Amino acid sequence: MEIGTARLVRLWPFAVQRTRGNAAVAVELNTDDEGGLLTFLDAYWNDVIQPLKGVIETSEHSSRQQYPSDPGMVWFSENVVDSDFYRRGLRSEVPLNEIPPADKSWGGLGRIGATLAIHWLAVSKTYEAIAWRMPNVTGHRKLDEKATQYVDDLEGTFLCRDDRLQSSLLAPRGNSPVLFGIRTWQRDDAEHAAQTLIDAPMTEAISGWMVFETNQATNDHLDKPIECIVEDIETIKGGHVIIKSNSERFVAFRESGQIALYCQKLQPGDVIECLGLRAPDQSIHIEFLRMKKLQPQRRRPMCPVCNKSMTSMGTNQGIRCKKCGQISDDVWEETERDLPQHEWIQPPPSSRRHLAKQLDKDQTLQNNM
Repeated sequence: MEIGTARLVRLWPFAVQRTRGNAAVAVELNTDDEGGLLTFLDAYWNDVIQPLKGVIETSEHSSRQQYPSDPGMVWFSENVVDSDFYRRGLRSEVPLNEIPPADKSWGGLGRIGATLAIHWLAVSKTYEAIAWRMPNVTGHRKLDEKATQYVDDLEGTFLCRDDRLQSSLLAPRGNSPVLFGIRTWQRDDAEHAAQTLIDAPMTEAISGWMVFETNQATNDHLDKPIECIVEDIETIKGGHVIIKSNSERFVAFRESGQIALYCQKLQPGDVIECLGLRAPDQSIHIEFLRMKKLQPQRRRPMCPVCNKSMTSMGTNQGIRCKKCGQISDDVWEETERDLPQHEWIQPPPSSRRHLAKQLDKDQTLQNNM
């Protein structure tokens, strides 16, 4: 048997019984003895995967309801791809009874993600090198600081550091068998970065590592930008913002950084463009934002006599200075608002979806948008 390409595919993040990180994996296996391979897979399922059924993982970083695990595995004898099915799995919940039939399958709901991973076309792809800790090792992860900084600074890596927080993003949070994950644009960079970190003197021992092809940072989950005229803005507890137009409802979460801060300053009549996933409540969670046209900031002129702000005397009755009584025509002064226009904004690295592609250096969306 020859092991070919391994895949790590991120899927719809709102699925009720999703895995941690909304992830599924698939691997290409080449053999002249398919029957013998299936016998091996039967044993692997029974000995390694099946015992995981019913486990409930808890995480301090998630407030959503946790369900007992329901792993699954599928085997397709021939290479199959279905772009429509794959994209459906990025944007909505796929029921188990609607997945394409496999040549052989094991288990339960996990078959959904496994089937979607196999049906990914991999036209646009990135790579992630993942290393696993030694069995039964828990607690603080030990990564060599110099090697970590080197990997963070490599031109070929991405989403390995959040400069805003001055922290590396290589190690996962919480209880996980993964020691680190290094995201890169090319396979060679993933292999080089992983080997550098593994060989560093202060990095803890690993049980193994592998480079996966992934759909991370591809924007596969997004359609074209949606343009709308802002009708209402509501800032709710925690700093989250709800934007309403005549046809859509957008949500900017506090964790999105500048997106949420700028959304708090929007006004009715502003024209914006947004990209993001549609949630089960049909709102769109903003992942990219661009302000196309902003209403000017309007204020009453200053009194030419005493330099105090003038106020209206009533509809079509002019304006007056309350201090000195100076009267003038009913006019406004308009100035541009202090918000960036015509450039795309996205959340900081630590708050982006795995699938979101980072903006290029000119803050423009890349080709597949």
